[in-house]
Amino acid sequence: MNNKALKIMLSAALLCALSPNLFAQRPTAATHVSRADIMTVFEHMGETIDQQIKVVDIGDEVNVGVGILQRKGNRTEGESVTAIVHHQVTEVYYVLSGSGTLVTGGDISGDIEFPASNISVLELIGPSGSRTVINGQTKTISAGDIVVIPASVPHGFRNIQDQITYLSIRVDPGQVLPTGYVHPSIED
Repeated sequence: MNNKALKIMLSAALLCALSPNLFAQRPTAATHVSRADIMTVFEHMGETIDQQIKVVDIGDEVNVGVGILQRKGNRTEGESVTAIVHHQVTEVYYVLSGSGTLVTGGDISGDIEFPASNISVLELIGPSGSRTVINGQTKTISAGDIVVIPASVPHGFRNIQDQITYLSIRVDPGQVLPTGYVHPSIED
């Protein structure tokens, strides 16, 4: 093999090695989550507070999950709130109905990690844990509001009067959520 051919082959190999997404398959269509899908999953929630509707690979090794949650009334007295923290997944809440006081950030204690085999970790939120939070930022959110909660920011509710129902759009850059997941109640 001559020197020129070797250089071309090495350059091509280097280009491929440095550009792993160069040949990655890109999505070719949008994913639709209909109101009917949302309502069907909501009706199948039972006693759970969180259900994933779909998880979609959007390319470049990133998933987006769409979940629906409903939390019923609670009145937390004092400063401390039990919060959850997702280590790799960012959530965007869109409140459908109800209201509550969302607490984010703050001083944390009592770190408890959820087991990797926990169904919430596997299907809903990726690696996560719970924390006790004090001195967090508080904001009352209600129908129509949107909140962006970056990965690793503890968050929890206090003072939910009746209920709060919201969609959670989950941005998953590490694809820790199950790519292609569709809630069993809406599978074709």
